[in-house]
Amino acid sequence: MNPFTIIDKYYTQGTALYDILVDHSRQVTQKALEIANAHPELNADTEFISEAAMLHDIGIFLTDAPDIECHGTRPYICHGTLGSELLKKEGFPRHALVSERHTGAGLSLEDIINQNLPIPHRDMLPISIEEQMICFADKFYSKSNPLKEKSIEQIRKSMSKYGEASVARFERWYHLFLL
Repeated sequence: MNPFTIIDKYYTQGTALYDILVDHSRQVTQKALEIANAHPELNADTEFISEAAMLHDIGIFLTDAPDIECHGTRPYICHGTLGSELLKKEGFPRHALVSERHTGAGLSLEDIINQNLPIPHRDMLPISIEEQMICFADKFYSKSNPLKEKSIEQIRKSMSKYGEASVARFERWYHLFLL
């Protein structure tokens, strides 16, 4: 499967939004593949990582985030579930799970309820090793400042807004993937 077949269906080549999505997704893909290749013992499916990492943010165009050229109507926190719906409709349910589960370090039902988030009430935690690698890799790059990789300290600070459990998941991945 070629992720650009789906990207090109929803985004127009040559636009700022297309470039933001594709540049960010390529960074995340490269980082996730570096992690997978550094840990052959985890038996990650690198072909799937290449596809799913490119598609993890497919739903951003439906959100209201003008600083990254998104002029939709939904809050940005919804981009993962919106992307998941698109990917399911396209016939890629496994890729849809990556989109749905990558926000923060994943969101538990408890997180969603306690933070009153406008997304479905269910656990959205990365489960497969591929989901975890992509979610972890995503934390290193911002679509609003794409030229700079975030430090571990910057990531820890930004993760704190998602709660202690998210920070703890990130720390587990840090120890598993980078140390």
